[in-house]
Amino acid sequence: MKHILKCLSCGKYTLNEKCGCGGNAVTPKPAKYNPDDKYARYRREAKMPELKERGLI
Repeated sequence: MKHILKCLSCGKYTLNEKCGCGGNAVTPKPAKYNPDDKYARYRREAKMPELKERGLI
């Protein structure tokens, strides 16, 4: 079964692994949430400097 993919370069949606523009296409869906995720705290800590830089915190 094929899934819809989004190109990283141009942002268009496609069913192929490679977009017509030559960029790679990836699944646009976020990862599933797991309340037992042992590494969530570390991911949040790694994102913190970027969020502060953008003024979101």
